[in-house]
Amino acid sequence: MAESARQTSQLKKEILVRLIKAYLGDNFEEETRLIPYDMRPKGSEVPYRCCIHKERAILRDRAIAGLGLSIEKAEDSTLLSTFAQIAENRTEVEENPLTVLQTACRGCVPSRIYVTDLCQGCVARPCEQTCKFGAIHVEHGKSVIDQTKCKNCGMCAQVCPYQAIARIIVPCENACPVGAIAKDDEGLAHIDFEKCISCGKCVSACPFGAVHEKSQIIDILKALKSGKKLVAMVAPAIFGQFPCSPKQLRQAILELGFSDVVEVAEGAEITSKREAAEFKERMEKGDPFMTTSCCAGYNELVEKHLPELKPYRSETKTPAYYTAELVKKDNPDAVTVFFSPCVAKRREAYLNPDMDYIINYEELSAWFTALEIELKDLEESEFRKESAAEARNYAVTGGVAGAVNAMLDDEHKAHACIIDGLNKQTIRDLKKYAKSGACELGNLIEVMACTGGCLGGSSTINNYKPALKQLTNYVNESPAIKDAEIPE
Repeated sequence: MAESARQTSQLKKEILVRLIKAYLGDNFEEETRLIPYDMRPKGSEVPYRCCIHKERAILRDRAIAGLGLSIEKAEDSTLLSTFAQIAENRTEVEENPLTVLQTACRGCVPSRIYVTDLCQGCVARPCEQTCKFGAIHVEHGKSVIDQTKCKNCGMCAQVCPYQAIARIIVPCENACPVGAIAKDDEGLAHIDFEKCISCGKCVSACPFGAVHEKSQIIDILKALKSGKKLVAMVAPAIFGQFPCSPKQLRQAILELGFSDVVEVAEGAEITSKREAAEFKERMEKGDPFMTTSCCAGYNELVEKHLPELKPYRSETKTPAYYTAELVKKDNPDAVTVFFSPCVAKRREAYLNPDMDYIINYEELSAWFTALEIELKDLEESEFRKESAAEARNYAVTGGVAGAVNAMLDDEHKAHACIIDGLNKQTIRDLKKYAKSGACELGNLIEVMACTGGCLGGSSTINNYKPALKQLTNYVNESPAIKDAEIPE
């Protein structure tokens, strides 16, 4: 987790803790209504905004997102207690996983390139000479940018010898690799879900925490309260997030009320085996390359923006898909809950009837806090299967390609090309590979939406390096995938 996101993450966590306690308490609706007032009582310090009323308004919106509802559809006059009632009574989660807190959005000034007072009006005028769009001219000895012609390419800023040309960016817009978030008519951030690939980069980028995941924690708590059997499916990235051993974490999740905790690495073994077989088959028939298919964000990108990549994308399903299939086969009536490091899995789960709910690591941390579970003090409990090292390493960049190669003999080994995070440049690269029908860097393209892999997801709570060290220790203790018994 980036240090800049810690403060907003703490605010989210405090609200989630209060929502969980309210739901498990005696008066869910009234206790929910009081959250903004309890967090900012009359006469208290106002740490972030102009007044206590603004702070309470933002806390109210964060609570609405914590209840799993769209803030954009919420009427200002509706009490939080009413939203709590709506959340408790709903039978399905909302389709789109993100919502924008318009009360928290600063309405940033438009992104643009501009000339500062450092401009010296030099004779060479490299900025003017470099601009391909005729957007720069000199007036009264200073460069001036015509914003109607400027394309925000930044070439003028790169060539200025005095670094006198600056770029103003809007963090969420700048982070989005597909242009899915922009200002609406009122100057506030708005997400176009026809374009959005749920990569979560806007969530991490906004320094005000204005882009928010819609939590499903109330739906999960309601399922527990109703006596349903819940099975937790934990993706490998989770083992780098908490200050405890993987087996202690399993026990902690059981103490929340889950009936079982299954490693998604089980599904990753199936994905590895099937993807390796598919890769071998494709190469033997002369395909130029194949891309992996385990990243939900990448799959959304292909569906919405790069359909030309579909013939090259593996048809193998994700580890979460196969894990949910295994769990439902063993327990048809069980409620499956995927523990996720990212936003995109919410979209995958919405489209998969075997995946019932999603909980991210921020929400899980809040749940442990609400129930005062001390992870380091717990006994260890065993997973039902000892998953393979390569399957547990799916959370790290290069891990998927490594697992596929481990399933191939020397004659058919893949040459991996790693896409370490989706951004405008890597999307252009992928588009180029699809258009040319060739990738000079390799014949197996591993694509991860998040830099560093799932350990770099927008919903992780530990810094990358310590998380990687923690996970690597677990991977190193695990058996090799070639020795695993993998279902057909």
